[in-house]
Amino acid sequence: MKILILGINGFIGHHLARTILEKTSWCVTGMDINDNRVSELTSNERFRFIEGDITINREYLEYNIKKHDVIIPLVAVATPSVYVSDPLRVFELDFEANLPIVRSCVKYKKRLIFPSTSEVYGMSEDQSFDVDKTNLVLGPIHMQRWIYSCSKQMMDRIIFAYGVKDNLDYTLFRPFNWFGTGLDNILEPKEGASRVITQFLGNIVRGSDLILVDGGAQKRAFTYITDGIDALIRIIENKGGVATQKIYNVGNPNNDHSISHLAHLMLSISNRNPEYPQQSKVITRGANDYYGEGYEDVKNRVPNISNISKDLEWTPKVSLEEGLEETISYYSQYLRDAKELIGVDFGK
Repeated sequence: MKILILGINGFIGHHLARTILEKTSWCVTGMDINDNRVSELTSNERFRFIEGDITINREYLEYNIKKHDVIIPLVAVATPSVYVSDPLRVFELDFEANLPIVRSCVKYKKRLIFPSTSEVYGMSEDQSFDVDKTNLVLGPIHMQRWIYSCSKQMMDRIIFAYGVKDNLDYTLFRPFNWFGTGLDNILEPKEGASRVITQFLGNIVRGSDLILVDGGAQKRAFTYITDGIDALIRIIENKGGVATQKIYNVGNPNNDHSISHLAHLMLSISNRNPEYPQQSKVITRGANDYYGEGYEDVKNRVPNISNISKDLEWTPKVSLEEGLEETISYYSQYLRDAKELIGVDFGK
């Protein structure tokens, strides 16, 4: 099987490529504008890297879609601060740049595995989000934070429609707060530039405070990357075609915790490691102050995973604390770089 991963140098992409090469006989071609996370894979004869931008190299992209069996487009803006500060960029990349990829998959009859998002459920008050039953509830237009959710939801609907009209072979997967090694750059000092776990970890590394937006009562179901990649491998494998034209939540309902709990747990784990600075504390700021006007949040986001558990016999295994311990241990290799870059005092 020949698999094309677009955005292979990203968080999900580089983990997926490495796992495919380690555990299967499939061939992987990856396209991205950088290759620092996958450069070690180039010695594998089943791996090929293409330097390219999906917004620019469209003809070459279509040519490569034609040559592969499974297409996995992972290029998107997925950081809440950008939803508010540059919503048009979110729409242009997450929707406009990905639509030609979907249409090429229809044209050449390729299997498409597309990343939706837990954000499509928006402000639903359901206790558990069901792919077939939960209404997708978004805020008013001036809350620009929802442009990401809206762009992704529209892609979901278009892909579904192509499945009905042209029998497109697709699977949509909705990640619920995946985290792990290689998620973001913890040396980036800008608040909101990373997803919450690496934002907190970067603050710990810099010896700065962990900021809870509106008190951190919001809860999320955190999913460790190895569990997420295991689900993706099963989706790609698609035994008996069971995953074709399906939508799956890929998350861990047992890891449903508040952002406040996450912050204190991360401090507890990092404080057990003498290499980390012991200077951070937890503070609170308002959402408008942190993200700017146009942001609002949801209280709860728990996945119903009954269909993926039944179809693919997939069950997440890694607890939040286990995943955080692995992640914090991994990022300790960057502590010296942080010290040189920003002069953090790491103690004795």
